[in-house]
Amino acid sequence: MAQNRTVDLLVGAFDLNQRRKFELKNADGKKVVDLFFKPITRADRKKAQSLSGTEEALDISTQMLCQMAELEDGSKAFSSADAPKLQRQLPESVLNELELFLFGLGGEADLEEAKND
Repeated sequence: MAQNRTVDLLVGAFDLNQRRKFELKNADGKKVVDLFFKPITRADRKKAQSLSGTEEALDISTQMLCQMAELEDGSKAFSSADAPKLQRQLPESVLNELELFLFGLGGEADLEEAKND
């Protein structure tokens, strides 16, 4: 019987279809939309960097948001062309909150831990 290669063991250990849910609320606390995110791969990061056409981290992270955010039915929540509008017309605190969640850093506990480090 053939032994599994290490790469196959690693890849098989993680489910890239498992999604995390982010409930976006407006300033009044009313739900605006639920966004869903699959785990980010290195290929996703490289694609976002290529699409953004820059090394600027803020542009890359917003492009990553546009690339990764899904609606409940699995359809894309944004197109790549939405990145500039999100950056211009959405409060930075909201965009930061979305992007921190995307990168697995969202949530009050994580933000408080980061402040204390």
